[in-house]
Amino acid sequence: MKAIVQDVYGSTDVLELRDVGQPAPGDDEVLIRVRAAGVEQGVWHLMTGMPYLTRAFFGLKAPRNPIRGREVAGRVEAVGRNVVGFRPGDEVFGTAEGTFAEFVCAKEGKIARKPARLSFEQAAAVPISATTALQGLRNSGRLQPGQDVLIIGAGGAVGSFAVQLAKALGAQVTGVCSTAKLDLVRSIGADHVIDYRHDDFADGARRFDLILDTAGNRPLSVLRRALRRRGTLVIVGGEGGGRWTGGFERSLRAALLTPFVGQKLKGLMTAERQEDLRYLAEVIDAGSVTPVIDKSYPLRDAAAAIRHLRDGHARGKVVITV
Repeated sequence: MKAIVQDVYGSTDVLELRDVGQPAPGDDEVLIRVRAAGVEQGVWHLMTGMPYLTRAFFGLKAPRNPIRGREVAGRVEAVGRNVVGFRPGDEVFGTAEGTFAEFVCAKEGKIARKPARLSFEQAAAVPISATTALQGLRNSGRLQPGQDVLIIGAGGAVGSFAVQLAKALGAQVTGVCSTAKLDLVRSIGADHVIDYRHDDFADGARRFDLILDTAGNRPLSVLRRALRRRGTLVIVGGEGGGRWTGGFERSLRAALLTPFVGQKLKGLMTAERQEDLRYLAEVIDAGSVTPVIDKSYPLRDAAAAIRHLRDGHARGKVVITV
């Protein structure tokens, strides 16, 4: 089968389209014929091995799994002997290791049936980005109907899902984004939009019950100025920062600071669960959430897809079609 493979950590130059052996599902796995794969920030971190903390979990000298990609949508080709929830022919979406390939094996508990109203490309955009938004708002943020929520990075992959999910959960939503994305953020349901290049959301004029920061580079002191006295800040991801811990330094500082202030300051660690995929499929099929696709690339152009994501100008998600 064809797959995007790397032998060492590095830039997109280390990625190669190669013929590799087709995987066989284990007892608790399904074999999926990949139709589309999502591109998210984790792909870049695993490709580069940055920050260095990443390598402690995924391989010190090179990635243990050389095939990139973690979000998938496709059809089940075969199932392991312990799998009871799926059968060949089912259309599914979820997460697996090595989805930039024609076939991938996924744990039964990491996939769910694809939302009926979505194409494979749209469904591949959902698993990690939408789950991150959901868990940030609902689980870590404890979002309640009627609360004022600020989504920083509202025009990006996680942010575009967060705006729609926050509205579905009954919040008043303000989105922060660049000038080029203002219309997009309005179109997906934000009640208010702030252009970060011209306006300061932390000027004290307005405070929020919950801030979901998907942009990853503002100091905690700035974010706290926009937060109500008993409000909650949820930091998504670890962009920026040093070479060893990256942007996760902010999450560590938040955890150390929160016992001494009235505000709750949290870093988000997303858990990939089938129950969340099922919930997302329900709200998507109900019409409350629709993935925003910026651009699709063929498998051979996976490196270009990653570069486009890292440029920071993508409106919503970048996906790869197989």
